[in-house]
Amino acid sequence: MNCQEATYKAQALFDEGYACSQSILLAFSEQFNLDEHTAKLIASTFGGGMGRLRNTCGALTGGFMVLGLRYGNTHPNDMETKLTAYKKVRELNQNVVEIYGTSNCGELLKKYVSEADVATRNHHKIICRKVVGDVAGLVYDQLNFEEKIK
Repeated sequence: MNCQEATYKAQALFDEGYACSQSILLAFSEQFNLDEHTAKLIASTFGGGMGRLRNTCGALTGGFMVLGLRYGNTHPNDMETKLTAYKKVRELNQNVVEIYGTSNCGELLKKYVSEADVATRNHHKIICRKVVGDVAGLVYDQLNFEEKIK
């Protein structure tokens, strides 16, 4: 899968009706042998800024899950791996902030759409779909960074 395919896949999943968080995790789940059913369930409550709390963008939290699959720790005392994964999360978050000025769902909505757009769910087409695509591309780049420098 290349970056364009990852972006397209995530946006297509979002267009089907999956949450932003699910769209990102599902776009990459096959690469990590994570079955689709489990990926859907894991990411299902993170949409809308985590359960529509309008906190951290759901596409971003889906990206964090993918980064955990690649860089996460499996042993509780493996601080080096844990801190490396946290660094990757902060990098992804910073990249989104550089593009949009925020990584907070509620702030993204206020900045890019009207309350009427949210009420009619048009925000999905106006801003959320774009964020899903951008996050998929950013995650792809992070996952493949090591290969690019070899």
